Amino acid sequence: MDNKQPTLESTLKSTDTEEFIDIYFYRPIGYRWALLFQKLGVTPNAVTIASIFLGIGAGICFYFDNIWISLLGIFLLVWANSYDSADGQLARMTKQFSALGRVLDGFAGNLWFASIYVGICLRLYPEWGGWIWVLACVTGYFHSKQAEMADYYRNVHLLFLKGKAGSELDNSAELTAKFKELTWSKNFGAKIVLFFYRNYTTDQENRSPRLQVLFRLLRERFGDVAPESFRNDFREKSLPLMKYTNILSFNTRSIALFVSILLGWPWLYFVFELTVLNILLVYMVTKHEKICKSFVLDIKSGKYN
Repeated sequence: MDNKQPTLESTLKSTDTEEFIDIYFYRPIGYRWALLFQKLGVTPNAVTIASIFLGIGAGICFYFDNIWISLLGIFLLVWANSYDSADGQLARMTKQFSALGRVLDGFAGNLWFASIYVGICLRLYPEWGGWIWVLACVTGYFHSKQAEMADYYRNVHLLFLKGKAGSELDNSAELTAKFKELTWSKNFGAKIVLFFYRNYTTDQENRSPRLQVLFRLLRERFGDVAPESFRNDFREKSLPLMKYTNILSFNTRSIALFVSILLGWPWLYFVFELTVLNILLVYMVTKHEKICKSFVLDIKSGKYN
């Protein structure tokens, strides 16, 4: 039996999709946690669940207008995200991948920020009244779309970079087929997971119509494996957009959150998400769709035959 310890590099998705803060901060910390959890026999999903409690704790801390409690909240959220890194690294170490893990991972992040939104709203309610809840709900909706599309484009990039084995990309048609195979009486839990995961995937596909055209054309012309020349060209054009997928994920938004909390203006975080991050979302989707349209034309012209 090979007991060789996995390297940090082997637990990364790819250097294309990793952000500076992740590479030099969260991934090394997550790697140490993953090694410990592997020795203890802790599963990736258990690590994700632990991160939920840490993230909710951060949200509770942000309710209090106190610098020391705010710093505790920042520490808890950083800890939660180190676990979020560790669960994926542990899954790659142990080859424990599942739809449940994907759903749970996304659900964990949503719970972190839902608790943070509630904490901020309760803190500001005496001054803002019910309007702060309206602002939070609108912001939360767009937050979910930002994270959703960032995750999707990152996995599309990984698909053409590393193949199916190196990506967590799924499609709604296959998920629907799996969903129909399961019965509510015998597979209630798995069917519930697939229901939400399929809806999540369907929404991603609906927001990227030209990408879906490209996928269909690739399957028609080349089957399951696209030509290497196409994959190289796609990676080259997709790579500049990876910085936007990272900005729309955790690190940039958490820095904005921390600054607004420490300044005593937590509402400023909502404004940042609704303006800066939404502008980047629109740019990222628009640019990606243009890239896909150009590749559709290239394939139809016979460039990759």
